Amino acid sequence: MNQIAIITPVPKLIDAFVNNSILRKIIDRKVLEIKIFNLRDFGIGKYKKIDDTPYGGGGGMILKPEPLFRAIEVAMNWIKIKERIRVILTAPGGQKWDQCTAKQLSKKKNIIFLCGHYKGVDERVIDEYVTDQFSIGDYVLTCGEIPVMAIIDSVSRLIPGALNNQDSVLKDSFSYNLLDHPHYTNPREYRKRGVPNVLLNGNHRKIDQWRMEFRKTRTINYRPDLWEKFINVKESEIKNG
Repeated sequence: MNQIAIITPVPKLIDAFVNNSILRKIIDRKVLEIKIFNLRDFGIGKYKKIDDTPYGGGGGMILKPEPLFRAIEVAMNWIKIKERIRVILTAPGGQKWDQCTAKQLSKKKNIIFLCGHYKGVDERVIDEYVTDQFSIGDYVLTCGEIPVMAIIDSVSRLIPGALNNQDSVLKDSFSYNLLDHPHYTNPREYRKRGVPNVLLNGNHRKIDQWRMEFRKTRTINYRPDLWEKFINVKESEIKNG
């Protein structure tokens, strides 16, 4: 079973997400175990302080090292597989998050996520514990829970046994650097718009061809950067073939 620990000063936010998403079913299937640690439980003094002003001046607050060190150590004790625990922080300078990275991380059994706040975390936490930093895009968010939830959602659905139809997962957008093809369901016709005939004839070879052509066309039109990756991978496969 994969284990994920989440350290956050806003546990209710993570808890609401977990219990109102596909993660709840994945947890119930015993494929994934998630433990939420409230950073404020490790805060300092009467008011459970977790942040302070930065040395050298400047605006904003910084998450203090003491609460994070303690929380990470407790989370590490909770995780069953102690070797090579991944401690992940979402940060602007981190590696750009993508589907390929999600696949890689889905194979890891022991991950700790740190939800950053304010201007960031004390660098000593990063130096001591953080193994990976990821960014979900070139924009600023008000809290680290949002990118952490996005990353966990994209990772958990790739764990074998997480979803009923694993074949569907393998054909999602960004798999093999291509966007997904169009999808249709009942009714067969709605407001004078019908389902393409190719999807109705039962010829799965033609259906697969139609879908692949759409995936390629959509990727070329909407994400030429992905198409470039797709071409490069194909050329590499031919050369190594």
